Amino acid sequence: MKADIHPEYHTVIFLDTSCDQKTLSRSTLTSEETMEWEDGNSYPVIRVEISAASHPFYTGKKQLIMDRGGRIEQFNRRYGTSSGAPEAAAAEAPPGGGEETAAEAQA
Repeated sequence: MKADIHPEYHTVIFLDTSCDQKTLSRSTLTSEETMEWEDGNSYPVIRVEISAASHPFYTGKKQLIMDRGGRIEQFNRRYGTSSGAPEAAAAEAPPGGGEETAAEAQA
């Protein structure tokens, strides 16, 4: 390995800001902010928004696709259509299927 071309690899604290979970690990990232760890030493703090402690996949709070309903039900809920919409449209149509005869068109 060549000397002086690789970043410094040191111990840091990853702080999940959404749930205040702290993890001591090693990284090439650094920060001016420091925090004292349980061992009494001070380490740089890297703030993250999501970690395994707060991610829905790892916490089990993930919404399953089966719980959301089918695609048609999702569409109807999202856009406010109901299953009776085709019947209502047929009731508003004029008798005879809406087609005009040649005599009605000329009048």
